[in-house]
Amino acid sequence: MSWRRAVEPFTRPLFFLWSRLTRGKTLGVRGVVTDEAGRVLLVEHTYLKGWYLPGGGVDAGETCEAALVRELREEVGVAVQGRPRLISIHSAEKLFKGDHVLVYRVDRWTRVASDAEGEILRAEFFSPEALPPDVTRSSRERIREVLAGAEASSDW
Repeated sequence: MSWRRAVEPFTRPLFFLWSRLTRGKTLGVRGVVTDEAGRVLLVEHTYLKGWYLPGGGVDAGETCEAALVRELREEVGVAVQGRPRLISIHSAEKLFKGDHVLVYRVDRWTRVASDAEGEILRAEFFSPEALPPDVTRSSRERIREVLAGAEASSDW
């Protein structure tokens, strides 16, 4: 187990407290990135268990689209070509009061160097029909919504 996973249960509440004290609302972005074979990109963090759609937080003064482009480049070395397509917006209130997540589809991209700085343990493409068993529920649902046409939930 990485040291980040060992300390994350203790540091995450502090991060949430800091975020709550310094922000009224929080905003995140996730990308459903597909390759030429129709497989979807998932990441495994060094500090959390399970597989997630790549993405992250929107910084002050940054657009959601710019945040997604930045996060994909930083985390997984994906340089978005053209504009990503906004698919849905979700409330993550059950996980963190005031949090919302925007989901984008990314079909056109090129591979570039990543500078994840130890945040990402692995990044791999998976067939939507053969996702890893420990993919998060919300990631699995977003993939179904984007790639299989399921109705989008308003909840994360």
